[in-house]
Amino acid sequence: MIIWLASYPKSGNTYVRAFLSAYYFSKDGQFDFNQIANIKQFPGEEFFNGKKINNISEASNEWMYIQKKIIENKKIRFLKTHSCLASYKNKIFTSSETSLGAIYIVRDPRNVLTSIKNHFSMDDDEALKMIFDKNRGLISNKSSHASYSFISSWANHYLSWMKNKLFRRHLIKYEDLLENKYETFRDLIVFTNTLMNITEGVNKSKLQRAIESTSFNTLKNKEIKENLNRSSIGFNKWRDFHKENKNLFFNLGPENKWEKMLDPKVKKKIEVNFLDEMKDLKYL
Repeated sequence: MIIWLASYPKSGNTYVRAFLSAYYFSKDGQFDFNQIANIKQFPGEEFFNGKKINNISEASNEWMYIQKKIIENKKIRFLKTHSCLASYKNKIFTSSETSLGAIYIVRDPRNVLTSIKNHFSMDDDEALKMIFDKNRGLISNKSSHASYSFISSWANHYLSWMKNKLFRRHLIKYEDLLENKYETFRDLIVFTNTLMNITEGVNKSKLQRAIESTSFNTLKNKEIKENLNRSSIGFNKWRDFHKENKNLFFNLGPENKWEKMLDPKVKKKIEVNFLDEMKDLKYL
């Protein structure tokens, strides 16, 4: 069965993915880029076994078939996704048949927009169009995996995952990853252990080490260092997957503050369009 690690793009998914990799796929909680391979991105090119996919419509025909193949060995598997939990042309993304639960990471859309601008080299209008578009697919100039993901708008994405009744969900706010790391990650481990029927308690020393070894500054420095020497196979694979990003993937992080970076008119448009959801999440 699948445990989803889901989020709208640029909301902290890779950060949480690194933490889970360090906690569950290391002996002592020390993070290494090679561990990332234990939590693959779905839908991704490797899952289609060389079959050429030209658009989301073609990919959606395969979503459930592939997931059923994934769970044939009856093992629990983490998968990262930016896909909206919705049907695309009557093809569902997932179901309770293949999914055990979901971890959903959400981020203030005002900061999502500033991060998207950097990552995709967009201006304000382009980034606004992206987060408002209910029919949006994930874009990429160089990486074909983007053709497989239907993301919709920021609000639809959040609602699709957190309001569904298919399986258990656990919400993480990106802001809590910065302000309440220990409690946030501890609660995450309790949730995932429960899903996996792991009866032992949280390993506190491993938890602490996983938090330390995946802090934003640590990951950013690791990206810079390993990008220079290119010695890590795991990092090379991770970098290739994110090759559409011209800048550092771990760019501003905690320093990405919409209050300092966002045009007041753009801020107002986001707040008007996402009023109910932002109030629900206490962003307003």
